[in-house]
Amino acid sequence: MKYLHTMVRVKDLEASMAFFRLLGLEETRRIENDKGRFSLVFMAAPGQPECPVELTYNWDGDDGLPSDSRHFGHLAYECDNIYDLCAHLQANGVTINRPPRDGHMAFVRSPDNISIELLQKGDRLEPAEPWASMENTGHW
Repeated sequence: MKYLHTMVRVKDLEASMAFFRLLGLEETRRIENDKGRFSLVFMAAPGQPECPVELTYNWDGDDGLPSDSRHFGHLAYECDNIYDLCAHLQANGVTINRPPRDGHMAFVRSPDNISIELLQKGDRLEPAEPWASMENTGHW
C-alpha cells in the first residue's frame, strides 16, 4: 500500500491555488480533461511531490460548494515556524480559525471550507502574542 494523494473539490480553482501557494505548496502537475470538463491540479510542498493535494475543479461549476459539511476531516502540514506562517496567512486575508496559542497547532480554512491543520515542526514554540490571547474564529 502506498499513499498517493488527497483529493478535494474546489469551486474557484485560482482562489484555491492561491491559498495553497500561501501555505508554500507548488503545482506539480495538471490534467485538463475536455471530455469530462474538469481540471485536476496537484500541489505539494517543495521537495515532496509524492505527497500532493489534488484540487478537482468542475468547469461547469458545483452548486454544492463551498459547503460546510464535516464529511472531510482536514489536511495537515508541518511548518518551520507556525507563528510566521500564521502571520503570513493573516496578512494575506486568511482567517486563523484556531490560533497557535500553544505554539504547536493552528487551523485555517481554504476558500472551499477545507480545514487545514498547521503543526509546528519539532518542539512547540513558547507562547507569544498576539496568538496566545487570540480567540477562535468559527470552527475548523
